[in-house]
This record gives sequence, C-alpha cells and structure tokens, in this order.
Amino acid sequence: MEKVIRFDRHARRRMKWRKISEEEVNLVLSCPDKTEQSIKGRTNVYKAIGARYIKVTYKEFSDEILIISVVDKS
Repeated sequence: MEKVIRFDRHARRRMKWRKISEEEVNLVLSCPDKTEQSIKGRTNVYKAIGARYIKVTYKEFSDEILIISVVDKS
C-alpha cells in the first residue's frame, strides 16, 4: 500500500512562492539524489531537476507522509 502524501500549509505556501509543483515534490521523494536525517524525526531529501536543486523536508507516519517544507536551493 502506498502512503498518502499530505502537504502542510507552510509547504504549500513555499511551493506557490517558488513555483514548485506537486509532481516535482513527488519526483524528489521517489528518487532523491541525497537523503539526510533532520530534527524531530524529519528527513530531508534533495534532487536536481533541470537548473533547480530542490530540498523537501518531510515526516513519515504509518499511514501518510507529511511534507513540511519545500525549498529551491539553487
């Protein structure tokens, strides 16, 4: 069973400001270039997509993945 991906309001706002789509976030999650553990049980994943280098911070639960923040690190 694939987990549901839910977006925090903060992540949605950042995606809108930086013009990052849900499809790009899903691509970063599915095959990241780099993965690192963060605070409070969160995980940071990074991926180069074209000229952009996108960072997604998420927390995984038993039934869902909560996207906390999305940043264009380019």
